[in-house]
Amino acid sequence: MKIHCLQHLKNETLGSIGTWVSLKGHMLTKTLLYENPVFSEPEEFDMLLIMGGTMSVYQEEEFPWLKPEKEFVKKVIDAGKPVLGSCFGAQLIAEVLGGKVTRNMFKEIGWHRVKAPAGENLNSGAGTGPEIPSCLFPEFTAFMWHGDTFETPAGAVRLFESEACPNQGFIYRENVLGLQFHPEADRQWIRNLIEDSGHELVEGKFIQPEEEILRHEHLLEDSQSIAFPLMDWFEGKCEKLKLNQKLK
Repeated sequence: MKIHCLQHLKNETLGSIGTWVSLKGHMLTKTLLYENPVFSEPEEFDMLLIMGGTMSVYQEEEFPWLKPEKEFVKKVIDAGKPVLGSCFGAQLIAEVLGGKVTRNMFKEIGWHRVKAPAGENLNSGAGTGPEIPSCLFPEFTAFMWHGDTFETPAGAVRLFESEACPNQGFIYRENVLGLQFHPEADRQWIRNLIEDSGHELVEGKFIQPEEEILRHEHLLEDSQSIAFPLMDWFEGKCEKLKLNQKLK
């Protein structure tokens, strides 16, 4: 499988998703937005990963690569490629699909519970509606570091919520997944983020101090137990698309 990644910060890497890619032996290419970004053509890869960042999707003047990046993401989605966006990546997908991105009422930093929206009947593998990775249900703890939020775009299905943020994820057209949390979080990835953005760890209702963030070793294992099956799910999507193309 050929995977292309949009990376916005040097230290905000693929984390445990990168570990999965290495273990599987898949081919990985990157567009480094913090350098001189060059965008591939959708036919050059099977899946797109859009990583996080400290910028906001509405800061096009401060980050001139944002507009061409959005055009590229739209092109990839229109081509029917599987796409996974985390945090800023999910916000970017939401805006590309017509959803608004704004400041959230609270900053949400650290390990927080995420669950399916109350009263909504979501499908995780059978029945009607979009197929959703079963590893993401019914409730789990995920790593957060965000101040913005997105609205669920038209045509997408809202998947998750947390106490601080009602929009934690959505799925669009079966294979485009936007997650406000970070499924890729592993030990080094979190330490990198604290090193770069630790000044944001101030007192706040949904902001955990550094010591609390780092002491939850079991949550790192839980995070990987989400990331790996999630990428297995996307791998299956790519294989199915390839098979359908061969049968045409």
